[in-house]
Amino acid sequence: MPLPAFRPSRLRILALTGLALLLATRATHAEPSQSLRPDLSDTDRARVEAITTPATDFSRAEPFEDNPGGAATSRKAGNRNVLTHPSANMTAQDMLDFRLGSALFDKLWTSSPSSTQASDGLGPLFNARACQSCHVRDGRGNPPLPGDRAVSLFLRLSIPPQTDEDRQKLADKTLLSIPEPTYGHQLQGFAVVGLAGEAQLAIETRDIEIALGGGETATLQAPTYHLEKLAYGPLHPQTMLSPRVTPAMTGLGLLEAINPTDILALADPQDADGDGISGKPSFVRDPETGALVLGRFGWKAGNPTIRAQAADAFSNDIGISTPLKPDAYGDCTPAQSACRTLPDGVQARLGDTEAPDPILDLVAFYSAHLAVPARRNVSDPQVLEGKRAFHESGCIACHRPKFVTSREAEREEHRFQLIWPYTDLLLHDMGEGLADHRPDGDANGREWRTPPLWGIGLTQTANGHTRYLHDGRARNLLEAVLWHGGEAQAARDKVVAMQPATREALIAFLKSL
Repeated sequence: MPLPAFRPSRLRILALTGLALLLATRATHAEPSQSLRPDLSDTDRARVEAITTPATDFSRAEPFEDNPGGAATSRKAGNRNVLTHPSANMTAQDMLDFRLGSALFDKLWTSSPSSTQASDGLGPLFNARACQSCHVRDGRGNPPLPGDRAVSLFLRLSIPPQTDEDRQKLADKTLLSIPEPTYGHQLQGFAVVGLAGEAQLAIETRDIEIALGGGETATLQAPTYHLEKLAYGPLHPQTMLSPRVTPAMTGLGLLEAINPTDILALADPQDADGDGISGKPSFVRDPETGALVLGRFGWKAGNPTIRAQAADAFSNDIGISTPLKPDAYGDCTPAQSACRTLPDGVQARLGDTEAPDPILDLVAFYSAHLAVPARRNVSDPQVLEGKRAFHESGCIACHRPKFVTSREAEREEHRFQLIWPYTDLLLHDMGEGLADHRPDGDANGREWRTPPLWGIGLTQTANGHTRYLHDGRARNLLEAVLWHGGEAQAARDKVVAMQPATREALIAFLKSL
């Protein structure tokens, strides 16, 4: 008997029901497998509980540990294209859609009017001309080198609410932040011919020395961000800036397939159990229905679906309108009058937006089916020792190793898969060192969504760099750990106190992911 088709409305109801239960009845963290997932039978629930229980034996690899994406895991060669491969369990028809989506992801958009009308609509203000320009080979971005202009690192902008109307929009989540009046939600450093980019980003750093156990030291670089050559006048005096690098695209469809009940079961916003970990869910408006649903994507979990995330990127990063973001001028504000008088790229014979369906659908499909690469060296003694250190330091309190996806996931290939993303998709206070001091929806200025770790060890292979965290400030994995604070302070301090061989093992484990 075929599995039941996914019904978006049902998962939305589950998310809200889970939140009500979370606030009304929970006193401590619950294991995801202990939550009453309505998609599971009693037999399934017992199987899920057994397989998702965190490891206690580090003498050998766990069953299926080398398949972090379940049956969708890619075992293609670990070369520079290692993050670009499709889910391994796709049908031939799905592969056609994947290839079409890949072509659109790579597509270079042009300014209007042009002879290539299907590519019209770039900007007028933009950060990049193609999705692939930021997500190079579907991997993570990095800060610009000295003298270069930022492409895969951008600045989010907002101001505190100024009016009762602003406060109401934030309260009902019509908006997650109030845009800067002139420059909008995001700074765009590039523009079409005849128009100036909004500004140029400058980064200064200062060194912070960290003493480590065993007589070692590490040097962190703390960045400070400045805007130069503001083309449209001064910023609002209360403007808040938040730098963001583009995250890797790995396993997005599987993250979307995690049952919301499992995510909510891990939340403990008031730290009722007193363990110092108080992850909280991000709730946002679904742009297609207006319903309040669980946010999963973006550095602050500001988008609920891959489709919504893709529409945001089209609008803010490239200036391309879609059915979910129909303004053909992207992030151009009314204060930028010259921007909004330029021709747009809407072609009536193709649709009423610059990227009408099925373009958005195909890009979202492609994004949802980028495979998680197979783990490497899962049985290596040093990697196993590093895994022990990762668990015993408390890292798994936020970087949750395993989930079993919903039996009602939208796509059959994502259903009921054991996956190893190493995230809880919740918001956590990461301390003053990583704070951007900019509220964004349910996230305050110190909170970030736990990023998945699968594929993190392939950053150098895929992208030629090893820059990590939300703004790429960490130059290697150890620096990324050392920047942790807030709820992660205790785990970070345990890493600092480790002997060098144990720290090396921990990094070897992370590189195996």
